[in-house]
Amino acid sequence: MAADNKQFDFTEGSIMRKMILFASPIFIGNLLQSSYQIIDSLWVGNLMGAGALGAVSISSTIIFTILSFIIGINSATLTVLSQRKGAADEEGLKQSLNAFVFVLGILSIFLGVAGFLLAPYILTWMGTPESIHSMAVNYLRINFTGIVFLFGYNFIGTVLRAVGDSKTPLRFILVAVLLNVVLDPLFIAGFGLGMEGAAVATVLAQGSAFLFGIIYSIMKRGLPFTMPTPPPMKEFRRIFKLGLPSGISMMAISGGVLAIMTVVTSFGETVVSGYGAAQRIDSLIMIPSTTLGSAITSMSGQNIGAHRWDRVNDIAKSGLILIFSVALTISTIVFVSADLLMGMFVDDEETIAFGAEYLRIVAFFYPFLGINFVLNGIVRSSGAVLQVLVLNIISFWALRFPLAWLFSSIFGETGIGIGVGCSFILSSVAAALYFKLGNWRKIDIFSNEKERG
Repeated sequence: MAADNKQFDFTEGSIMRKMILFASPIFIGNLLQSSYQIIDSLWVGNLMGAGALGAVSISSTIIFTILSFIIGINSATLTVLSQRKGAADEEGLKQSLNAFVFVLGILSIFLGVAGFLLAPYILTWMGTPESIHSMAVNYLRINFTGIVFLFGYNFIGTVLRAVGDSKTPLRFILVAVLLNVVLDPLFIAGFGLGMEGAAVATVLAQGSAFLFGIIYSIMKRGLPFTMPTPPPMKEFRRIFKLGLPSGISMMAISGGVLAIMTVVTSFGETVVSGYGAAQRIDSLIMIPSTTLGSAITSMSGQNIGAHRWDRVNDIAKSGLILIFSVALTISTIVFVSADLLMGMFVDDEETIAFGAEYLRIVAFFYPFLGINFVLNGIVRSSGAVLQVLVLNIISFWALRFPLAWLFSSIFGETGIGIGVGCSFILSSVAAALYFKLGNWRKIDIFSNEKERG
């Protein structure tokens, strides 16, 4: 057990070694989780054609947008719980955990109902082509019925990572993915449910993973989950002080993705389908960056809680070296094999041509996006969530969406990738400037407790 605790303690030992060991299971988990939509897209695209693939792509963007507020607040658990862990505050850890379960549970139910009811109106506002509108509505609504499951097992995984355990969440995700692999063809083709079958299979798989996650975490890992009760006011205040900016930050990101999709839909069904398939591959390229951002938040959070600022700076240096080397390698592979990768999702020649062109344009810009995730992950771990919100607004709304719109109006659909790529470079400069010059190191998220103590 002592060795286990040392493995989960990031305040001592080799930073690069622990970063790789801690981030690797998160990477595999994120890769498996991304396979949900990829598996759906592979089956739908090959069995039902490019139109159905476009419907899944648009629906998936909306699901992420509606969920993003909860995901953002959920990310605040990494900040709070990792600092509690670093300060060895077990009672505080238990109290904060209960508070997050209560608040996030209510929010997930509310947004699930709202998303189900508003699905057709959101799709219409986005300019979804009429030929795929009804398919997208059905797929979207079925997914919203399982929003609590999706959130639930992701939340449990976040809690485990906050206390330094990145391996256990892999088991939940593996259960979900294996079930999805088996159930997808059964429901799509075997039961003849088509795209709706893909959505049902995903919800059932996520529900199973959620149930397994709860049982395993309590029985085996001993996480201090209790029956959710309204938390003390100080916990409410902390959650919303950190969570609201984090949630709005995620909304800014996903809203920006949604806005770019409105640019894409203006070029018609072929571009929508090609962009949708490219985004599946695009999401795989981003996994190392999102993985490292999450891992670094936990690692630096523990060291901030333990007042080890020397190690926080070393974590930043190691993270930048690691993400640049990994992202560049993956970008090279994607650039060389773009047509082959696109051909896995759809066999329409025009769709493949646009998607491959988009991938080749943006591929080598992704190391710059990695800078954002690494530096913002450290800044977020200090509690500077409002500052990260501003950086994300700059990244998506001042840079990515306007540049995608501007270059697409000049170069047509080719300009979408050019604008997105340029925004990666400029947003990394903004993140680096704030990391170097900002006042995030002075933030203390537990100051009210110390004053009263």
